[in-house]
Amino acid sequence: MKNSNENLDSIAIQKYLPHNFLAEKIVLSSLLLSSEAIEITLRNVKVETFYFKNHQSLYKAIVEMYSNKKPIDLITLTTYLQDTGQLVEIGGIEVLIELINYVPNLLYLEDYINLLRDKFVRRTLIKLGYELINSAYITNITLESILFNLESNVFSLTNEINQNQLTSSAELFSQIFLELKQKALNPTLSGISSGFFDLDSFTQGFQKADLIIIAGRPSMGKTALSLNISLNIIKEVQLPVIFFSLEMSKEQLIYRLLSNETDIPNFRLKTGNIYKEDWVKLNRAIKHLSSLPLFIDDSPTPSISDIQTKIKKIIFEQNEIGLIVIDYLQLMENSKFKTENRAQELSKITRSLKNLARKFNVPIIALSQLSRNVENRLNKRPILSDLRESGSIEQDADLVLMLYRESYYNAAEKEMEAKLLDHTELIIAKQRNGPIGTIDLQFNSKQTKFLDSNSIT
Repeated sequence: MKNSNENLDSIAIQKYLPHNFLAEKIVLSSLLLSSEAIEITLRNVKVETFYFKNHQSLYKAIVEMYSNKKPIDLITLTTYLQDTGQLVEIGGIEVLIELINYVPNLLYLEDYINLLRDKFVRRTLIKLGYELINSAYITNITLESILFNLESNVFSLTNEINQNQLTSSAELFSQIFLELKQKALNPTLSGISSGFFDLDSFTQGFQKADLIIIAGRPSMGKTALSLNISLNIIKEVQLPVIFFSLEMSKEQLIYRLLSNETDIPNFRLKTGNIYKEDWVKLNRAIKHLSSLPLFIDDSPTPSISDIQTKIKKIIFEQNEIGLIVIDYLQLMENSKFKTENRAQELSKITRSLKNLARKFNVPIIALSQLSRNVENRLNKRPILSDLRESGSIEQDADLVLMLYRESYYNAAEKEMEAKLLDHTELIIAKQRNGPIGTIDLQFNSKQTKFLDSNSIT
């Protein structure tokens, strides 16, 4: 009796799942009239977007015919279904004739497609709900596994709703014109401000979906600069930042952040040499930094899939991300891309990072070491070819920034560094959509903090 009731419930659920019979008919009818309609539908509709099984079979047959470059009309479709033994399955010739009776207005095809997708997403949500309930009853499935699957499915569904569509040039020009008008009325950066005036002047801020490389020799200040930028972005635009630290521990980064915020030298914080007046500054800084949406992950060798999972989790919790930082590129490994040639492996990792930036529509900063070749030159200012292990880094990157401090190589300069701010050149070696050049910064090594040169008085 119990099984009988369960079957009845299942039938009732299937019967009343969201669908739109008429919209499915109209879309299928459009496919018999226009090859343009087929192209539009293929971009936006999957087989399972249709609710009725015979409609799924019909659509699948049309897709197969189109892929094989066969003409599609009532006669050719009927013949194809007969030859493949599917005509009875879809309901016979009567179903096809009925499609011809519908005379759809192709101007509204995308509206009909949106109706189908809306019902499909609702059906998927219902299915996810039942799967979640069933999983919760099975005690040998861990809660972490249940929640992870839920997050992944919801994220995939969000992408389904926000799926990008091809846009005509007329629509693009109209959109750009409105953007230009808005910028003329209210001049702002097109990207996210780095917090450094001269850098923003060159780049117009960090653009969404960009892969940004900050490169330099060890101890040149790559981590310090990326932390400075992260804090500036959180404070200015109030957007979360994810910092993947493959080299330094969370605790080491926190000490740097405290030194940045309080102006207490980093070495004094680490040794516990705290003056009485420092405690007020520390208390204020800790309260402030604790309220900021900065997420630090210090897993030593995360894979691309690990990073993607953690990004999804933060987006699920925070809705949006302002910046992702990876410190640093050469420490990344990925078993999926494991090869004997490290340069090839790194090449695939940088390509994957660029894809992540595009997928999540967020700028990603990846820190990179430079090869030792730079040490063998008289002029030790880095150039693009110094990027270590992979020429693909400069190929995939939208923006390449290189740090250079004369004091790093000059003993006399090092003595000055102990007393004064250290002059640093930030070289824009590549910018896909803008000029290249050199920016002057000042580096405070005691507080591991960069400052704009023009902000020093």
